Amino acid sequence: MYYAILAYHTAGVVESWTEEEDAALMSDLLEVHDRFVQQKAFGPAARLGPTEGAVTLRGKGEGIVTDGPFAETKEQLLGLYVVDFPAIDAAVDAARELRRSNPTAIYEIRPIALYIPGATLDPGPQS
Repeated sequence: MYYAILAYHTAGVVESWTEEEDAALMSDLLEVHDRFVQQKAFGPAARLGPTEGAVTLRGKGEGIVTDGPFAETKEQLLGLYVVDFPAIDAAVDAARELRRSNPTAIYEIRPIALYIPGATLDPGPQS
């Protein structure tokens, strides 16, 4: 079964990290990523840029582009992982492993259906 692990954090905290602190955190996370790769459970992952560079498209017809994210929240979506585990408990364990490297982050775990253009929707192995 495929799961999205969405990583959230308070923007002010992330922005306060020095380059060295950010590099150390990423080094720790890359070790976790390598373990997921060895388990053949790691799919696409992305670190998102700051919300200050984001735009939102909404409204009728072609829509209107506005600055920034849709919701004003203290926590912002920083990135996401797509993982393949037999059950949500294993995906939660994976998020806990990520959290050990970034203990002040919040991780949301959701089941997903993987979509590849031109291919049939395959929800992955069923638990």
